[in-house]
Amino acid sequence: MLRSTVEGVTLAVRAQPGAKKTAITGVYGEGAAAQLKIAVHAPPLEGRANQALIAFLAETLRVAKNAVELKSGTLSRSKVFLLHGISLEKVEAAISARNLLHSPSL
Repeated sequence: MLRSTVEGVTLAVRAQPGAKKTAITGVYGEGAAAQLKIAVHAPPLEGRANQALIAFLAETLRVAKNAVELKSGTLSRSKVFLLHGISLEKVEAAISARNLLHSPSL
């Protein structure tokens, strides 16, 4: 789900557009194929869900929106984001904190 690279940290995401609210809902898949499952309030029209995901990740990780780059999966539910200017440890901590606060079923 998370990998440290020369450019930053990559995050594999499984989007669920059209949800009641935007939130981390769990993990999709297992092992190396695992993805962070995020319900997105925005519909999958005209890139709105992608923009909502970028805004949500930027807020969750406390980085600028331009530090969150969609690398692949523009038209797919499975996406890979490149996170600039943040360490792997900080991403893990931010996601863990958000999961505990907003997804008690995990």
